[in-house]
Amino acid sequence: MSEQQTLAALSNNLEKFLRSFKDKDGTYKYFDSINHMMASNSVSLVVDYIDFDTFRPDLAKHITHNPDEMLEAFNAAVLSILTEIHPDYALEIRDKIKVRIGNYTVQKGLRDINAEVIDKLIGVSGMVVRSSEVKPLAKKIGYRCLNCNTITEAQLKGLQLRQPLKCINCSEKELEMDPENSIFSDFQMVRLQELPEDLPAGQLPHYVEVTVMGDLVDQCRPGDRIMLTGIIRIEQDQISPQVKTSLFRLRMEGNNIEYLGGRAGSKEMRTVERIAISTEDEKQILAIASKPDAYDKLIASFAPHVYGHEVIKEAILLLIVGSVTKKLEDGSTRRGDLNIFLVGDPGTAKSEMLKFAAKIAPRGLYTSGRGTTAAGLTAAVIRDKSGIMMLEAGAVVLGDQGLVCIDEFDKIKPEDRSALHEVMEQQTCSVAKGGIVATLNARTSILSAANPLYGKYDPFKNITENVNLPIPLLTRFDIIYVVRDTPEKEKDSRVASHILELHRDSGRAAHPAIDIDLFSKYLAFSKQIEPRLTIEAIDIIKNYYMKMRNVDSEGMITVTPRQLEGLIRLSTARARLLLKDKVETDDAERAIYLVQRMLETAGVDVNTGRVDLGVLHGKPHSEISKLKVFMEVFNALSGQDKNDVEEKNFINELAKTGKFTEEEARTFIKKAMQNGQIYERKSGSYAKA
Repeated sequence: MSEQQTLAALSNNLEKFLRSFKDKDGTYKYFDSINHMMASNSVSLVVDYIDFDTFRPDLAKHITHNPDEMLEAFNAAVLSILTEIHPDYALEIRDKIKVRIGNYTVQKGLRDINAEVIDKLIGVSGMVVRSSEVKPLAKKIGYRCLNCNTITEAQLKGLQLRQPLKCINCSEKELEMDPENSIFSDFQMVRLQELPEDLPAGQLPHYVEVTVMGDLVDQCRPGDRIMLTGIIRIEQDQISPQVKTSLFRLRMEGNNIEYLGGRAGSKEMRTVERIAISTEDEKQILAIASKPDAYDKLIASFAPHVYGHEVIKEAILLLIVGSVTKKLEDGSTRRGDLNIFLVGDPGTAKSEMLKFAAKIAPRGLYTSGRGTTAAGLTAAVIRDKSGIMMLEAGAVVLGDQGLVCIDEFDKIKPEDRSALHEVMEQQTCSVAKGGIVATLNARTSILSAANPLYGKYDPFKNITENVNLPIPLLTRFDIIYVVRDTPEKEKDSRVASHILELHRDSGRAAHPAIDIDLFSKYLAFSKQIEPRLTIEAIDIIKNYYMKMRNVDSEGMITVTPRQLEGLIRLSTARARLLLKDKVETDDAERAIYLVQRMLETAGVDVNTGRVDLGVLHGKPHSEISKLKVFMEVFNALSGQDKNDVEEKNFINELAKTGKFTEEEARTFIKKAMQNGQIYERKSGSYAKA
């Protein structure tokens, strides 16, 4: 009897709290929420732990140590208030009412979940790495007797079900399940993993399996950073159905999910919303943007510990902010995210910039070459021990609507790298494995860095010969920058003093113009703006495009429509970064300048010294036309009988065309032999292969 009494007494106390609690503005916070439950068709009520703790500190302790009892009493309290206001709705959702504890202050790391916290309510922060499908779970199952129609209820213990052996009325053994008298609720398994920033060096990330039920199902998807409040449960390991071991597994039963925003500060600093921008922050953000030197200030705040590389920093900032994704009438979309590729000499701080970008982007991930597989980049389908198929998200899916930095891009195996082709242009990632056929969103910007093939970048070779990457992948990058390490007295002395100053006084030397937390919020805020193109900006971009299309009309291509789209994306991103609602002429000019910088380094055909985007698409025009002349002369000399061609004659004939010097002719013969177009039949004479 006493058990019942205490539950009723508790429930009364909690009911008092729910009825009489007033917040700062003097409104009855919880009473109003319960009143609105029917209108919003909700079955749960979130109680702020801090409110409860200030009102009844004696009861708040109990919630941590006896959560089951307290939550049951809470549910009863809500039900009794609801029965008073909306009796019919209360009857309908009687078994579904759930009280969720928000803003819970007893927080532990995933590493601290051990035997001491079993059956306690705790809060953990982590990142969702996989979630299962949603299945119904029985809360109560009724079995109908075929003989006398009596309903016998089955015993439920955790996830185990004991079916009654015989009817309670007439001891008949034949029973069948009766769904009418059973209660089910939605059930889903989620795996929560430690946040990367909480991970001690050299340790594997810990994870915990969480079961969520009712209206918490499908609240979080892989990639979300959440703060989860729940009760720690244990379940026994089984070797086989008959043999049970004395080992148990820890599992968590979810009670409430809140989103973590903000950058990885200390655990106390983390906010609840996805990224919370307060009105105070907004004032500061608008103040920064309104100053005339805003743009330079933003670039200076990006990776202040890296000296120079302003153009690259600017491009990366534009990539983090991104452009607007356009949805067309027919349902197709135009990509708004930029992709940037840095290729350059070792020791030019490429990885530093990538790491910094991943740190400050609203959703940034960093991965590096060798340990990266196709499944790790896109998605994998795995079978859980309970036989449920689960989709495990990889880097580009976890970074959806954010940024993925891939370092050592050239070290990824070619078959794994090909997974990125679809991600970079279509922005989706398709999986067809084990009966799961899914297309996941991967709306990410990709920022990658690679080293040249032979260590240093060879300025006498075209970019495709310098980087060991397939051409279709290269063309998907909006911007490719070559970072060269050339000795210059003036610059080198500045770099040296910058680095030495960093080591002497780290606080002052790398002090950013804008505080890093505010900077992160600034970027998140600017992502919400959708600037429109003005007529003047369109004219500038169009004129540039037309000018580049007919540079040397010898059939060579300078820019393609892909570059045109890149220009639009860059100019929109710049307007966004400055919080403007229109893309103006200076934005378009700056975008052209950035693309021009790329063409000067990566898009120049080294044989002619002219800009030719054929360089990125395989062979530049100069080589194609030379190759044509070369083969024509060779075929003319060998005639119809396919005679051998003597080297001397051949070189003379090639020199006569005016396209080759003798030196070039010899190199071309060597190249043709390497490519297997001709071969040396006897010394000094060649035949067609």
